[in-house]
Amino acid sequence: MDTPNNMRFILKALMFCSLSILVASCFYDKKDLVYPQAITVTCDTTNITYAITVATILKNNCNNCHAATLANANGAGIILDNYTAVKAYVTNGRLYNSIVQNGQASAMPRNAAKLDQCTINKIALWINKGAPNN
Repeated sequence: MDTPNNMRFILKALMFCSLSILVASCFYDKKDLVYPQAITVTCDTTNITYAITVATILKNNCNNCHAATLANANGAGIILDNYTAVKAYVTNGRLYNSIVQNGQASAMPRNAAKLDQCTINKIALWINKGAPNN
């Protein structure tokens, strides 16, 4: 039996296996795929107006129950589809307390997720500026 040749073969086989394992285990990950960055969403609270911002939020989130034609049947008689009606609920604090869901008014929107913080911030900013009809 040729022992030196067997040893060389075994050494070559071990080196090949070791090298194969080393190469197979080393690869370059894309940092963004392995460690995804949190998506930063900014909340634009510039130029908040009733007509463009607040009325749109109310239309999309509230008026399926609180439009004048539906309020008695679905919205406890609370109308939020025009400035005059909305202003009354701003003045008595119910609009803000409802959307922040602080327990001082019925949590809204009912049977739906709480409005996102950016949307709440927009309404709060408009209220804090005196809830102008703009």
